[in-house]
Amino acid sequence: MKHLISGICVALVLFHTATAGIILVPEFIQRTVHITLVLVLAFLLRPFVKRVDGRLSFFSWIPVVISVLTGLYIVVFNNDIMFSQGMLSMEMIVIGWVMILLVLELTRRVTGWVLTLIAAVAVLYPLFGKYLPGLIGHRGYTMGRISSTLGLSLEGIFGAPLGASAEFVVLFIFLAALLNQCGMGQYLLKLALSMTGRLTGGPAKTAVIASALFGSISGSSVANVAGTGTFTIPMMKKQGFPAHIAGAVESVASTGGQIMPPIMGAAAFIMAQILNVSYVDVVKAAIIPALLYFTSVFMSIHFHALRLNIKPLDASDVPSFWKTLKEGWHYLVPLVVLIVLMVVVRYTVTLSVLWSIAATFIVTWFNRESRITWSKFVKACVDAGENVLTVAAACAAAGLVIGSINLTGIGFKLFSLIMGLTGGIMILVLIYTMFGSIVMGMGVPTTAAYIVVAVTCAPVLVDFGLSPMAAHMFVFYFAILSAITPPVALAAYAAAGLAGARPMKIAWASVGLGISAFLVPFIFVYSPQLLGEGAPLRVLLACVTAIVGVTAISAASIGFFFMAPLKWLERILLAGGGLILIIPGILTDMIGLGLVSIVLFLNYVRKKSS
Repeated sequence: MKHLISGICVALVLFHTATAGIILVPEFIQRTVHITLVLVLAFLLRPFVKRVDGRLSFFSWIPVVISVLTGLYIVVFNNDIMFSQGMLSMEMIVIGWVMILLVLELTRRVTGWVLTLIAAVAVLYPLFGKYLPGLIGHRGYTMGRISSTLGLSLEGIFGAPLGASAEFVVLFIFLAALLNQCGMGQYLLKLALSMTGRLTGGPAKTAVIASALFGSISGSSVANVAGTGTFTIPMMKKQGFPAHIAGAVESVASTGGQIMPPIMGAAAFIMAQILNVSYVDVVKAAIIPALLYFTSVFMSIHFHALRLNIKPLDASDVPSFWKTLKEGWHYLVPLVVLIVLMVVVRYTVTLSVLWSIAATFIVTWFNRESRITWSKFVKACVDAGENVLTVAAACAAAGLVIGSINLTGIGFKLFSLIMGLTGGIMILVLIYTMFGSIVMGMGVPTTAAYIVVAVTCAPVLVDFGLSPMAAHMFVFYFAILSAITPPVALAAYAAAGLAGARPMKIAWASVGLGISAFLVPFIFVYSPQLLGEGAPLRVLLACVTAIVGVTAISAASIGFFFMAPLKWLERILLAGGGLILIIPGILTDMIGLGLVSIVLFLNYVRKKSS
């Protein structure tokens, strides 16, 4: 079984590498082979019943065989299916429904019940919507029409989301797995430690930088916590941070890595695909919110360290920055190649990641420890295969939702329904959408979480007049923050075992550390300068004042400013000033700076008097 799974994972990686730049394959066939391999792999890795000897029971082999036969049928008769124009034969209708059911079961096994139920409702709504009253009812659709649209067309399962997964997400996940096998995770930790170890609260700041770097590549906040937290959490506890704070720091930092350019857990590229814009446009919109997020976390840690009187690490425990950079420069080459090719040369995403993978093989070959052997290659393929399951399942399920919305026109009806509930008041719409995005993102990895909210929540905001970029960034932000939001807070649960603290205590501490992060999306909806839109000088001014604002809010949340503890009135003034500063505008900047200056002066006086 182990060899079979390894072989399928290697085949998955090689197939997508070949079809990305070597062999031209029709997109329908490429997506069919992609989802077939994912189905087989998922049913082998997550069988109905797990036996002690590791073998599959008879019933566990049934969905594997059905997946293979269904995929083969679609590949062999793809021309008949594509040119049938919805007039499918009875056997094609059956195959379409089999594929729909396989995708629903795949989604259930891989992502859990939330997305599965959403996709199931999307499938059943065209069938039974004619029995629903009033606004949400429709004329009804036949089994054949549903099978044709949702199960066997580029408007349903095989639509744009699955196309993104098949074309380049697999390759990005493989690149991340390859770099991890080479030892890049440990190198990024050492590099971050060399940068921050001598600062106040050094270990915690090391966690922030390492998680920002590693998290952007890994695509999973939980994997990020497990990868970097094993090292950073014990180091933070050793320096004097309470266990729940150490766990919270790692949870918040690892979660923020998912919104950090350039890769953003591969969500940036899917967002570009859905919005039909360039990757550069997505990075331009994401970079200032990411900067504000990490400034908030970084300053919260700094104020915590000052309040607890935590000293920097001993100089003997901190590696030299230049020496560390020199030792592992080859780890950074693939990422530099990726960014240069996409941003400067303007290659396609697929071609850029292919060259980055090639660069990884080349630059690591000259270092004996990081050289990619056959064993490392296979392990990277297996890691990539396991990680791509959630993304592919979410993409296929999202295709069902998109197909159902387009078929029935329910999108406009939902807009009318929410308009009635909120009275058209934008702030209420944003709050509704925030809670919806957090709930739908709970327990789902980064890319999958974005896909879910992109097809369910973002269209509502666009209908209410938001720019598509602002709407998608808003829902993406909150879907990611679900990893630290109680009651699920998967990142906090992952950190709890490493920190030796209660998960909910870590989760609430995480919300306190990242409190500004929950405000930023509301601000950039009303102030597009924070998404990089507008004159460069106005964008720069908005960015600077917003950084001062999130710093003030972080200090108010912790109860300590640069020199002394804060009283409750000072905390209120500081939080108010910080919030006003985040809102761009000359008047708001002057008022906010005035309030922050008053608190800073009082803080200075108290420090002098003590």
